[in-house]
Amino acid sequence: MAVTAKKIQHKESRFEHLLQEQVRNEFTASHQYIAVAVWFDNEDLPRLAAHFYRQALEERNHAMMIVQYLMDNNVKPNIPAIEQVRNDFTETRELVALALEQEREVTREIETLAKTAREEGDYLGEQFMQWFLKEQVEEVSSMSTLLNVVDRSKGNLFDVENYLARETVGDEGVDATAPRTAGGSL
Repeated sequence: MAVTAKKIQHKESRFEHLLQEQVRNEFTASHQYIAVAVWFDNEDLPRLAAHFYRQALEERNHAMMIVQYLMDNNVKPNIPAIEQVRNDFTETRELVALALEQEREVTREIETLAKTAREEGDYLGEQFMQWFLKEQVEEVSSMSTLLNVVDRSKGNLFDVENYLARETVGDEGVDATAPRTAGGSL
C-alpha cells in the first residue's frame, strides 16, 4: 500500500506577508546605497565609496536571507520591483544623514516583523528576527558614528577618508550566527 502525502494549501500569515514586503525594502536599501556609493566614487572619495558599496551588498544579502527563510518554510518568495531611489545629492553630510535615516527606518520595519511574529505565536519567525534586531543596533550605531565624523571634519573629507581607512566601520567580518543566504552571501 502506497502512502501519498497531500499537498497542504498554505495560507500566508501577516508575518510572512511583512517578510515579503521586507524583501523589497532590503533591495531598495541596497540600491540606495549603490546610488550613494556611486556619488562618492564620482567625487573621488574611494573610502566612502567602498564603505557604501559594502553596505549595498550587505542589504542585498539581508534580502536573500529572508528569501531563504521563506523557501525553508515552504512559502513561495516573490522578488518585487524596488522603490525609486534618490540620486541627486549636493554634499557628504546629506548622504550620510540619508543613510542613517534609512537604517532607522529598517530598524522600525524589523521591530514590526519581530512584534508580528510574537503576536502570531510564530516562534520560528520570532527567532529568525533576533539576528536582524542585533544587526540593526550595529547598523544604526555605525552610521551615527560616521555622521558624527563627517560633522567633526567640518568639510575636510580627507579626514573622513582617513577615518574609514583607519577604522573598521560596520564591517565586523563573517557572523557565524547569520541566517543562510539564498544563493550564498556576496
